[in-house]
Amino acid sequence: QVQLVESGGGSVQAGGSLRLSCAASRYTYSTYCMGWFRQAPGKEREGVATVRLGGDSVYYGDSAKGRFTLSQDNAQNTLLLQMNSLKPEDTAMYYCAADLSLRYCNLRASGYKDWGQGTQVTVSS
Repeated sequence: QVQLVESGGGSVQAGGSLRLSCAASRYTYSTYCMGWFRQAPGKEREGVATVRLGGDSVYYGDSAKGRFTLSQDNAQNTLLLQMNSLKPEDTAMYYCAADLSLRYCNLRASGYKDWGQGTQVTVSS
């Protein structure tokens, strides 16, 4: 099991940027899938970006491509999501997720067992 703590959410105007952080309790000596998902009111949870820790292949959801960047800070055991050119439709609760047993990292929320508490992102027009 992995404990995850998100931070960095907030309110920003359209076109602005935010950086989300996810601190993981089990990181350095393991490799597993870890990523960001989001859920807006009344909508299903959507995959934003995911990566296998220690690897360099990042998978982005369509809404994130070209605007969001996922990176790893190994020294801090942290997964970072840099979000640029934010739009009002990016408004959602953003969750960090991890799974120790996924063979292939993917953007299906149902495949991830461990979740953080979420951090709210609000983008105003």
